[in-house]
Parts: sequence; structure tokens; C-alpha cells
Amino acid sequence: MATVTAMRTRTEAQMTAQDLSNHEDQHSSSDDDGEALRASLLELSRLGTNRMGLEDLLTRVAGYAVKAIPGAHGSGLTLLENDRPNTIVSTTAFVRKVDDIQYSIGEGPCITAAREGQTVLSGSLGADPRWPRFGGAVARLGVHSVVSLPLITPDGVVGAMNVYAHPKHAFDDRAAEIGEIFAVPAAVAVQNAQVLAQTQRLAARLQAALDTRGIIDRAVGILMSRTGGTEHEALDRLRALSQQEHHKLSEVARQIVDEAVRRAQARHREA
Repeated sequence: MATVTAMRTRTEAQMTAQDLSNHEDQHSSSDDDGEALRASLLELSRLGTNRMGLEDLLTRVAGYAVKAIPGAHGSGLTLLENDRPNTIVSTTAFVRKVDDIQYSIGEGPCITAAREGQTVLSGSLGADPRWPRFGGAVARLGVHSVVSLPLITPDGVVGAMNVYAHPKHAFDDRAAEIGEIFAVPAAVAVQNAQVLAQTQRLAARLQAALDTRGIIDRAVGILMSRTGGTEHEALDRLRALSQQEHHKLSEVARQIVDEAVRRAQARHREA
């Protein structure tokens, strides 16, 4: 009886030690995950939206997600504008192929996450009934797991991020939770970059419009000096030339200005 009790005691002690070891491994893994998340969030906070182009910044954000989420092999980020994919970036070539498939057939986890505004998790894409055409195609590429995260701001969903892995069931609830934590500041960074890019595009269009208007005004002035007509008559003449030559008004105006400059330079050389 004492021998049986001693054997049971030793067995229980061994089991307790094994359980403790497993707990320590899990705790260590959790600490590593937390450290990776903190490092990625720190890098994200240091991003300067005014120091790089939009696509470069979005690619950086996607790269930080790969570092933050355990088990990730690559990531893609889709920026929405007017509820449509506007800019799509990826961290690796295989992610680019996967997202090309997704948007060419119009189904996939990123589309679902952006539409529903919820995290989407799949550990066996080839057998996932939500995206039968997409899942089968990407499984043949050796990609089986994904966690898709909507990028949500107070203004709504500005995009979505796909994080992929090659093995099946690579992402658990903990990975999804880490992804959701990362997605909050990532959405803010993405929206700031989007607003800046829109502002820069608007400024460029306005500057182009001002430049065009300036060229037209100069051409009108040149025509007035040649003909002695009014500003309205010179502008009508410019429009007529544009129609005859099948060129934009600004292009015809630039030709007139350039010609006038060449003539003036020739006269200056002769003098």
C-alpha cells in the first residue's frame, strides 16, 4: 500500500512539474508575443506621414503587422476610397498573388472584413465555405491561414489588412486579439496618410490649374498685342486654334508663348 502511495505521489509530482513547464512555456510565449506587439506599436507611432509616399507608408504598416502577429508570414493592406479598393500593398510576392486572386474574383477575407467591419479568421482556406473560389486558388499556392482585420476609425472603415501564413490553423484567438489591438492605431495612421495624400493631390491639381490659367492669360496677351483686338476676341481666337489643331487650349497657349519667347530671344541675339 505504501509502495502504491509512493508511486502515485511521484506520478502526481511528475505531472505537476510537466504542467508547470507547459504553463511556463505558454507564459514565455505570451511574453514574447506582447514584446513583439509593443515593438511594432512603437515603430508604428514613429511613422512620419509627411516623410514618405502613401504606398511606402502602407507597406510599412503591413510589415509591422507581420512582426506583431505570431505565426505571420506576410501581410497585405487595402486602402478604401469611396468604399472601393483604392491602394493595395503587400509585404511579399506571395501576398501580392493572393490579393490579386481575391480582387479579381471579388471574394475573400479582406473583402468580407471591410464589408462587415469585423475580424475574419480562417485556418483552412481551401475548405472554407465562405470563399469557395478564392480558398481553393490560394490553397494551391500553399497559403492556408489568414486573419483579416478591418481598419476602423470614427469616420468608418478606411481599409483592411490581411495577414497570411502557409500552415493550416496558424492563427488562434490570441493572434486575432493581438491583430485587433494593432489595428486600432494602424487605422489612424492609414487614415492620416490617406488625408495627406488627398490634400497633396488636390494641391497639385490646383497648382496645375493655376499654371494652365497663367499660360492661357499670357497667350491671350500675346494675341492681343499682335492683332490689337480685345481680350475676348483673343480668347475666341485661341479657342478656334484649339479646335482646328485638335489640341487642348492650354497646349495651344503654351505653343504661342514658346514661339513668342523664341522670337524675342532671336531678336535679342541679332541686336
